[in-house]
Amino acid sequence: MLKDYLIVEKSALPDYFLKVIEARRLLESGMCQQVSNACEQVGISRSTYYKYKDRVIEPSRLTTGRKAVLLMLLNHEAGVLSKVLNRLSSFQANILTITQSLPIHDRASVTISMDISGISDTLESMLTALEEVSGVEMLRLVAVE
Repeated sequence: MLKDYLIVEKSALPDYFLKVIEARRLLESGMCQQVSNACEQVGISRSTYYKYKDRVIEPSRLTTGRKAVLLMLLNHEAGVLSKVLNRLSSFQANILTITQSLPIHDRASVTISMDISGISDTLESMLTALEEVSGVEMLRLVAVE
């Protein structure tokens, strides 16, 4: 899963990536209450913020991370979510929240937030193991804190 990511020097990136990070900081710190205010303050459009907010992550947030959020698309079959949770448990990930949508076309969207401070292996190996679970159609790392 982490093979899909690159580490790029900030100076090589368009400035709007840095502005997305700054807008996120303003929102997380409470200095701005609404996305539109944060975007206006840093000088980007809301559409730019929403397009990149889950795709631009600072390396310091990855290395010091204790929480992670996953988005998955699971087949609507008995036991698939249970297999995912068992696999997470085998890595000693502590589940904080699970949100599941109603199945549409025999697939359900599931968002799992978890504490990864005590995982027994790397985050990448855990994500790879989850991708191998029968019934997992799609897996995306949304955020690491």
